[in-house]
Amino acid sequence: MYRTNTCGELRLQDAGKQVTLAGWVQRTRKMGGMTFVDVRDRYGITQIVFDESKNADLCQRANKLGREFCVQVKGEVSERESKNVKMPTGDIEILATELNVLSESLTPPFTIEDKSDGGDDLRMKYRYLDLRRNPVRKNMELRHRMTILIRNFLDSKDFIEVETPILIGSTPEGARDFVVPSRMNPGQFYALPQSPQTLKQLLMVSGFDRYFQIAKCFRDEDLRADRQPEFTQIDCEMSFVDQDDVIDLFEDMARHLFKEIRGVELPAKLQQMTWHEAMRRFGSDKPDLRFGMEFVELMDTLKKGKFAVFDDAAYIGGICVPGCANYTRKQLDQLTDFVKSQQVGAKGLVYVKFNEDGSVKSSVDKFYSPEDLAEVKAAMGANDGDLVLILSGDNANKTRVQLCALRLEMADRLGLKDKNKFECLWIVDFPLFEWSDEEQRLMATHHPFTMPNPDDIPLLDEHPEQVRAKAYDFVCNGIEVGGGSLRIHDGKLQEKMFQILGFTPEKAMAQFGFLINAFKYGAPPHAGLAFGLDRFVSIMAGLDSIRDCIAFPKNNSGRDVMLDAPGYLDPKQLEELQLKLDLKQE
Repeated sequence: MYRTNTCGELRLQDAGKQVTLAGWVQRTRKMGGMTFVDVRDRYGITQIVFDESKNADLCQRANKLGREFCVQVKGEVSERESKNVKMPTGDIEILATELNVLSESLTPPFTIEDKSDGGDDLRMKYRYLDLRRNPVRKNMELRHRMTILIRNFLDSKDFIEVETPILIGSTPEGARDFVVPSRMNPGQFYALPQSPQTLKQLLMVSGFDRYFQIAKCFRDEDLRADRQPEFTQIDCEMSFVDQDDVIDLFEDMARHLFKEIRGVELPAKLQQMTWHEAMRRFGSDKPDLRFGMEFVELMDTLKKGKFAVFDDAAYIGGICVPGCANYTRKQLDQLTDFVKSQQVGAKGLVYVKFNEDGSVKSSVDKFYSPEDLAEVKAAMGANDGDLVLILSGDNANKTRVQLCALRLEMADRLGLKDKNKFECLWIVDFPLFEWSDEEQRLMATHHPFTMPNPDDIPLLDEHPEQVRAKAYDFVCNGIEVGGGSLRIHDGKLQEKMFQILGFTPEKAMAQFGFLINAFKYGAPPHAGLAFGLDRFVSIMAGLDSIRDCIAFPKNNSGRDVMLDAPGYLDPKQLEELQLKLDLKQE
């Protein structure tokens, strides 16, 4: 056998045992007639000792070992004279009697250490080496453990795991599809699923009243830290339930995961906040509640006919930043540049500094009296020593989103995003529709199968933009971890939805006829939810990006730099698929 033990399990009580270990060379050190080699595997590191006085040839061979050589070592477990309390195996070492080099290694392009000297692109190119590093390996182990906990929890609640197809038909509503040409059906294409949405609804029609799947999903969209072109969902659907049933069950699952993984007890009942309230107070449908700086509207306070920018604004709002009245002009200019950046898009920033000595300094001093600014102080609930930052604009929601970006920037600057603190809540009562400037029509905020709030159904004909959805998002620390909705199961109501979204009956039948027809055979009331597994793991691991909890992620350009994908097809493959490329010259 290649090994009798792993490199992380031997302890002092094993002293005197003859063992065989296998792994990779972490480092070597020569001290006089002794050579020390740290051998690492997935489970830990064990120090191996080669004594020149006992076996000179063996010691000489050990001196030739390089980093990341794959080796097998035999020897006797012995108590270390100089113990290493930082290592679980630090009380023992192996007195080597045999060394076999299983595979030599080139010098790695970066150090295989907890803190590596390799940049992101280099580590992604050699991801198979990066995965040997403890932090990345631990992320993979955490992901595995969470997946097991989720499966066991859902199994205990009578859910059945069902795999749905990866090659499906394209339904171009929402994000762009990844498409796959069909060789056997020339000119026709499959799509990779953005989610198993319609398929899991069909399972409800089939009588599988509780379904789940750890599902691979694909979206051809621009990337950022919490997005990848392929990602994994904890995808669930239930029959004969209402919104509270779904929220209660998956709140219990979240509570179970936080307790098991992080030892954190979530509240017995999580807060629920409407979409409108979240936008009004935080300018975001995924508010981060780990810190304050809640918005205060200042329309009545600052619209006094004294400052045209405010007088003409549709919205004026501010945040109070505690203890930052000592911000310098340079720091305030940096904040102004930030809000005026293309990323945020505000026209400018107004500040009011309420100094510790009671004096006030503002960028609009010449327009407003000390009494006016005292009103601002009272409205904001500010104290001496605080800094108030104000934005205004001609579109209320747009300005709130800009103010949200400023709030998050200040939280970053002040170190308020504690990764060991977890503030979870549900956002409910989303708008059912949103206006698309690109399409010049109403689009479904979530998807076309979301149930309208029954109280708002009379508004569908005249004021569809006012209709609320029976939809809900699970938010943690400013991240949308999951979301779902009650589904429409009434054929006539579904037809009305398609009509509002601009579908002709023919188009609706062409794209979704399989679902429309299925609903004619006794569709039960049903609802569902999907958590983003990658995001959930990254929160539990305290990561800023989901890439380090995915074994082989893509970079920010959607490329796999290790596999050099995507790539060009061989002309013969294109011919078999009856495809001809007409690439635009850059």
